[in-house]
Amino acid sequence: MAERRRYLSVRGGELAFALLGLPIGVLGGVYAVAVLYAGALLSLTVLGLPFVVAALAGARGLGGLHRRLVGRLLGERVSAPGALPRPSGAIARGRAVLTDPVAWRALLYLLLRLPLGVLGFLVAVGLPLSCVWLVGFPLWVRLLEPGPRPVGWLDVAGAPAGLAVLAAVPAALRAVSAANRSLARLLLGPVRSQERVRELETARATLLAENTDRLRRLERDLHDGTQAQLVALAITLSLADDALGAVTGEAVGEAVGDAQPGLTGLPGPPGAPDAERLRTLVDRARRQTDDTIAELRRLTRGIHPVALDGGLAQALPGLTATAPVPVTVRLDLRERPDAAIEQAVYFCAAELLTNVAKHSGAAAAELAASAADGRVRLTVRDDGRGGAAPGGGSGSGSGSGSGLAGLAERLVAVDGVLRVDSPPGGPTTVTAELPSRL
Repeated sequence: MAERRRYLSVRGGELAFALLGLPIGVLGGVYAVAVLYAGALLSLTVLGLPFVVAALAGARGLGGLHRRLVGRLLGERVSAPGALPRPSGAIARGRAVLTDPVAWRALLYLLLRLPLGVLGFLVAVGLPLSCVWLVGFPLWVRLLEPGPRPVGWLDVAGAPAGLAVLAAVPAALRAVSAANRSLARLLLGPVRSQERVRELETARATLLAENTDRLRRLERDLHDGTQAQLVALAITLSLADDALGAVTGEAVGEAVGDAQPGLTGLPGPPGAPDAERLRTLVDRARRQTDDTIAELRRLTRGIHPVALDGGLAQALPGLTATAPVPVTVRLDLRERPDAAIEQAVYFCAAELLTNVAKHSGAAAAELAASAADGRVRLTVRDDGRGGAAPGGGSGSGSGSGSGLAGLAERLVAVDGVLRVDSPPGGPTTVTAELPSRL
């Protein structure tokens, strides 16, 4: 019943878009045809280029109106393209408009929107009217032709055919709406180069923010942790030095007493501690040294993993060996990527394995990495509960949505992509693809 209701349901925005599609499509199509026709006629005159420039600027504006209409009625949020450059000088501005791919793509959209608008109007209005005509066919015929008339096959098949046409209306309307969404995404959004620049700018801003936060945390940890430990170590060594001096002074006093019996019992320096206190201070200094070394290793681990000195073939098995969930490793590393790519793959694997342990509830996982033909592929698969999605908040799958979204943004900075396949109930498969060379 739920599937049937979903099949028969029609969104109000889709119906409104189909009804408005005919007049809006006709106006846009007429504008596009007029621009192309008049531009061709005027191309041999002085007015040709100014007319085409003005027409393209108008097409860009109409594309923005259609983009907002698609977003409001069809729920398809199409990213706005970049602003048109405005160089100084009329000739330079005209050249910028003539070479603007956004304006030409908007003009093409207006041309293709016309047949889709006609088709959508026929689906929204023509099919229901056809249903009414088919269901009432016996009545219409007898009203038009009074008098006795034998029952024909159209009288019998009219009602079922009309109901079948009516049942096909929702699916046809959704199909036309899907075509309009695809056309808007293809022609009204930013061109691929602009979108790529925007992605790189976002990824760069994210990396700069993360690096700034990391440096601040490193500075704070060094100041509040390691520096304090080194100060405590220096104080302990100073106390040990004083204790050593006191013990040495006491030993000198005893030696003088042995050499001159009259001075026997000469006291050592006032408050001189014994050797036991000296041993305690040395042990404390040793522990503080070990703690400081461990703290420095922890702080430097996130800068460049030492395990990567031998490449991913050595680093990834060592990484999976410390994972709480049993991980099967499959490596096919025919070439060694750049150091930046290796570091990105290593931290990506560490993040995904951490997410598997924290969120997935998996009993086992698999890590596969390959590097060949200029591409590096990392795949982490687990048998957990699934449901992970980038940008979905803390999910129940193999990773929190915000963590996966941040990981995807960091991969964009090295021209990589992240794909997540995590249906409810699992399994979850996360794949990262990067170039071997930057």
